[in-house]
Amino acid sequence: MNKKFLLVMLVLSFIVAAFYAYLGGFSSANVSEASSTQLYVAGRAFHGSVNDSGINDAFRRAAEVLDKKELEGMPGNIYYNNPEGRADSVNAFIGVVVPDSTVQLPADYELRVVPAGRRALRGEVNAHYMLAPNRLYEAIFDYAKEKDLVLETFYVEWFPDDHQGIVEVPIQD
Repeated sequence: MNKKFLLVMLVLSFIVAAFYAYLGGFSSANVSEASSTQLYVAGRAFHGSVNDSGINDAFRRAAEVLDKKELEGMPGNIYYNNPEGRADSVNAFIGVVVPDSTVQLPADYELRVVPAGRRALRGEVNAHYMLAPNRLYEAIFDYAKEKDLVLETFYVEWFPDDHQGIVEVPIQD
């Protein structure tokens, strides 16, 4: 029985590791200094705890907007603070990166513009959007610490593909 159990556990471990690799779990993020990209983000504001169901509702609504083709674009979010530094409170704008400001917005959405041309750290990773943010933020914060850079508390993330994530964080002058 022990040999069968070990074999089953080995096979299950292999399957889990293969799935994690498929999702990009072993991918590393690339970080570089860049000029920020202008983005148009259509979405809804959220203020509150990261454990509040409202944040999940905002993410679900963004997915619905894309699935129902209410907007053409890709998932994208703006964070105006780092929730880890504010006792679990987040100030965010969650939605869809759209091509321009002329799009017809759903009734419950508003448009915000992320300005271009600011000096920023840009992180990119080839990983599923559920895994990408953790890899990206960790890599960006490590890079900033290594280069002795001070970052603004303004984070923009977008996901051009199911297996690609990008985060830009402006550098304080």
